[in-house]
Amino acid sequence: MSTNDTPAASNFIRSIIANDLKDNKNNGQVITRFPPEPNGYLHIGHAKSICLNFGIAAENNGRCNLRFDDTNPEKESDEYVEAIKRDVQWLGFEWSELHHASDYFEQLYSYAVQLIEQGVAYVDSLSAEQIRIYRGTLTEAGKESPDRSRSIAENLDLFARMRAGEFADGQYVLRAKIDMASPNINMRDPALYRIRRVHHQRTGNDWCIYPMYDYTHCISDAIENITHSLCTLEFEDHRPLYDWVLDQLKTPCHPQQIEFARLQLEYTIVSKRKLNQLVTEQHVHGWDDPRMPTIAGLRRAGFTPKAIRDFCERIGLTKQNSWIEMGVLEYCIREDLNDNAPRAMAVLQPLRVVIDNYQEDQIEELEVGNHPQKPELGKRRVPFSKIILIEQDDFAEIPPAKFKRLTAGGEVRLRGSYVIQCNDVIKDNEGNIIELRCSYDPDTLGKNPVGRKVKGVIHWVSEQHSHPAELRLYDRLFKVANPDNEENFLDAINPDSLKILTDCRVEASLANPEPESRYQFERIGYFCFDAKDSVAGKLVFNRTVTLRDNGEKD
Repeated sequence: MSTNDTPAASNFIRSIIANDLKDNKNNGQVITRFPPEPNGYLHIGHAKSICLNFGIAAENNGRCNLRFDDTNPEKESDEYVEAIKRDVQWLGFEWSELHHASDYFEQLYSYAVQLIEQGVAYVDSLSAEQIRIYRGTLTEAGKESPDRSRSIAENLDLFARMRAGEFADGQYVLRAKIDMASPNINMRDPALYRIRRVHHQRTGNDWCIYPMYDYTHCISDAIENITHSLCTLEFEDHRPLYDWVLDQLKTPCHPQQIEFARLQLEYTIVSKRKLNQLVTEQHVHGWDDPRMPTIAGLRRAGFTPKAIRDFCERIGLTKQNSWIEMGVLEYCIREDLNDNAPRAMAVLQPLRVVIDNYQEDQIEELEVGNHPQKPELGKRRVPFSKIILIEQDDFAEIPPAKFKRLTAGGEVRLRGSYVIQCNDVIKDNEGNIIELRCSYDPDTLGKNPVGRKVKGVIHWVSEQHSHPAELRLYDRLFKVANPDNEENFLDAINPDSLKILTDCRVEASLANPEPESRYQFERIGYFCFDAKDSVAGKLVFNRTVTLRDNGEKD
């Protein structure tokens, strides 16, 4: 398990657990679990639950299990199982035990038989539509199914035959017998089992009946001796059913379910169904597209585990749903990368600069620090030669007011290098600037020129030594803060969420970056090396986030 990088703030869940420990409840143990369904990739909302469950356990010398709720095989796969394990570990956590709900299929079936024998469960032949109608509404009580009065013997026989595969999908369901007049619709004889002939990724074709989530979850918690079952607020109305099942079965362990507000982050969606739609309809380039709010997408964009953990701690825990500004997440990653990302130089739209008074075959290896505030991050050698490349918009023939970069006849300092002066502007037949002819002052390496003040500083790379690169400038996937409020969330997709620059150049030190290496490209933003899409002769870097000043140049 990992410990959080930000000091843990007090919240109502920590207070509940502190009181439980004070009273020696659960023999002083804290055992939690993170129970995702393997029907998609984890997203930023799951990160909050991961940090909470694993963090609470770690803070109290407890244990946290990873359990896959694999009771709906139509939508689940091993790909998602492996992706979830990978994401949890990448975030910095390690589970105490690894389980699957399918591990308990036989026990769950036996418990269902026990409920039938106790007279609190029955096999129902109503269709799904009929069950919905019989259930009633929020203001009207439901009515009992004609099958509710079946004998225990008949229910046991039908349930055994359901398991044996004698009936068609949907022909029967097993329901709890609770209260069709309950003000909580979840307690109006909820389904416990349904018939579904679907191949399961772990149990194959051994089963043709599968337990429902509300039935499976509480029993799985009890089997694993979970002490605190932490879940989001949408399960608050399900808690009476959670407790009812365990009370009927009289399980030795009866976990305490505690609900907290889910993470709602502006400019994103966290519905797995909608995320899957984005992927399958190719609105994005896979689950790990850097515009996706998935952990895999955030990772590929260059977000760090530390920044995500810090974000989850900063937003805190409440019992009230609220929206979190995207700026909070961006602040966390900027803070981390500003402190820890090495600096490098990249030119997005190159303009050729020939230094006339620099020798043709001369090459200098300039020593440049990797971080202005962290000498422990070392230095790198940056080649300087006769022909360099600067940003096109770092030069203006007719400069606007307060322009502090290179102008015709003007001077500017090259980052970590010399002061140069523009002496001539070369244009093509259409009047486009294609080259600058400049001179450099050899006495200005690491010091100011004598008798004059140079205000501007720009970045650059050596044409001969730099490497071709593709820089992908990612922005928010949606153009509105809450795309779920739109009639069709796809209409809210931001058409400018990705801009690809294909003719960029990066400095020589970036010839062979490690996968997921993160850099501050000076004066441009924070970028992450994309090993997945990089090929020989073309490095790919994804923009994680802009600089604090939104990328504005000096």
